[in-house]
Amino acid sequence: MVNLEWYRTFKSVYKNKNFSAAAKELFISQPAVSQQISMLEAHVGYKLFNRKSKGVEPTEYANLLNNLIIEALDRLENVENGFRAKAFNSIRLISLGISQHLYNSLGSALIQQFDYIDFHFQDDDTLFELVNSKKIDFAILTKKIDTFDTLQHEVGTIKQIVIASNDIDIMPIKNHIKLQDWNATEAWLNEKKWYTYDARIPHVKLFWLYVFDKKRPTIIANYIIPSEYEMMETLSRNTGIGITWNCNVKSFLEQNKVQLLWDSEKMPETVVYVMCRKNNNFDEILNEITSILQKTLA
Repeated sequence: MVNLEWYRTFKSVYKNKNFSAAAKELFISQPAVSQQISMLEAHVGYKLFNRKSKGVEPTEYANLLNNLIIEALDRLENVENGFRAKAFNSIRLISLGISQHLYNSLGSALIQQFDYIDFHFQDDDTLFELVNSKKIDFAILTKKIDTFDTLQHEVGTIKQIVIASNDIDIMPIKNHIKLQDWNATEAWLNEKKWYTYDARIPHVKLFWLYVFDKKRPTIIANYIIPSEYEMMETLSRNTGIGITWNCNVKSFLEQNKVQLLWDSEKMPETVVYVMCRKNNNFDEILNEITSILQKTLA
């Protein structure tokens, strides 16, 4: 009984005119190529290739056989490749790294589309190393990192804003901001109870740097809750203010659980990227992740 692999090997040898090149293309050894061609020749009863000093030359029987099988073999390989791609996308477990604080707004948006995701919570630098070392497939970053072996797609921008619980009267600070009275604005903020998700308050320091041109805010964090989502939930049920990403607080604002206190024009937007290694198997999934996140951040 003829083996389909013999025909695959024949097609590669016929195309490359060389057993070694066919072996490389098929990821098998050269002796295996020679053996399969010999078995095919024995099956069809004709010599298919004449050896030359460099490579091989197809015989007339090889030309005839190629004409007979090439169309059917191409169709079969296209069906096989399509099936593999469909199976890969339907059952593929993808591993994706993301900041814990962006998970609820960005990571959870992917769950509606993919059946299997292994999430990893890390900072940008660690996530890049995990992708680069092939330990995870994809990462969502807020930093552009150009390397030869990785791809990054821009998916949108996010921004740090100040929010407040609904029981706080924010009209006084709105007036201070309108009059550009930054001393009064800062003093008002310093008087309130602050919620944060990081004891080092790097996001608060960054806000103060851009908005007030100061490296060190004088606020005291009253409550440190190491999950940004839980921080907002707690703030919404109590009294206080905090700084958070606008993408994270979007649903809270839509449900009137908190109020927007200040979206400063001085605070720059941060670009969000999705990264993966250069790998043809990842191209379709990378494009799908990019599209989902672009819609989420639109």
